[in-house]
Amino acid sequence: MGGNHTQTKFILLGITESPRAQTPLFVLFLMIYIVTLVGNVGIITLVRVSPSLHTPMYFFLTHFAFIDICYSTVISPRMLADLLSEDKTISFTACMMQFFTFAFFGVSECHLLAMMAYDRHVAICQPLLYVTIISSRVCWQLVASSYLFAFLSAIIYTWCVFGGSFCGPIHIDHFFCDVVPVLKLMCSDTHSSEMIIFALYTINVVGASVVILLSYISIIRTVLSMCSSESRARAFHTCASHLMVVSIFFGSGFFMYLQPSSSHRSLDKVASIFYTVVTPMLNPFIYSLRNKEVKGALIKCVRRMFNSWQCTRLVSCRT
Repeated sequence: MGGNHTQTKFILLGITESPRAQTPLFVLFLMIYIVTLVGNVGIITLVRVSPSLHTPMYFFLTHFAFIDICYSTVISPRMLADLLSEDKTISFTACMMQFFTFAFFGVSECHLLAMMAYDRHVAICQPLLYVTIISSRVCWQLVASSYLFAFLSAIIYTWCVFGGSFCGPIHIDHFFCDVVPVLKLMCSDTHSSEMIIFALYTINVVGASVVILLSYISIIRTVLSMCSSESRARAFHTCASHLMVVSIFFGSGFFMYLQPSSSHRSLDKVASIFYTVVTPMLNPFIYSLRNKEVKGALIKCVRRMFNSWQCTRLVSCRT
C-alpha cells in the first residue's frame, strides 16, 4: 500500500519530552485504558445476558462498545509503551497499519452514531412501524455496510497518507501516526492527497452529521407535538445519552480535521488524547448512568450474581 517511500521507520515524539511527566502520564493513561476495556466489555456482556436489552438500540450499542475497545487499543498500548521507553521507533509498515486501523474504526464509529440516530428517529416518530423498519436483518445490514464503507474509506485514507515519497525527517510530532503529522514528512506534493482526504472526511463526517441532524429535527418536531409532558420527557431522555456522545465525538473531530493544516498546534495533541483515549472510556458510563433500562438490567444482573453466590455458599456450608 505504501508508495515510493525511502523511509523504513519513523520516530514518534510522543505526548511530552519531559522525563518527569512520563511516569505519571503512564499511570493515568493505563488506568483510563483499563476502565475503557472494563466498561465497554461490561456493556457488551450486559446486553448479551439481559433479555430486556435485546433490541435494535442495544444491538447498535454493543457494536459501538466493540468499536470503542478496538479504537482505543489501536492507540493506547503503543502510547503507554512509548511513555516508558526511550526507543520510540515505529516501522513504516507498523505506522501505516496503525493509521489504517485507526481510520477504519473511526469511520465505523461515525456511521454507527448516524445509524443510532436513525434508530431513535424511527422509534419516536414511527413507533408502530419500528419492529418492521428496524428488523434484525436491517440491523445487520446497516452494521455490515458501515464496516464495509469504513474499510474502503480507510484504504483510500491510507493510500493518500502513505502513498507518496518519504525522504526527509523521520520524527512524527505526535503520539500516533495521524494524518497531519505524517503528511508533513512527505517529500512529494501533498495537495492532491489533502484534497482527497478532506473530501472523503466531509462525505463521512459531514454526511453522518446531516443524518443525525435531520433525525433529531424530526424527533424534536414529533416530541413537541405530543400532548403529554411525561411522554415528551421520556422521549427526550431516550436521546440524551446519544446526543452527549455525538457532541463529544463530532466536536473533537471537527476541531481536529476541519481546520487548515497550517493552523494545527500542540493543542491538537490534547484534542487527540480526548477523542482517542478519553472518549472511549466515557461512552459506556454515559449510556449506563443516563439510561434507566441499562441501570435496571445491571441491577438485575448483580442481584442474580449475588443470589447465585449465596446459594453456592449455602450448599458448600451444608456439605
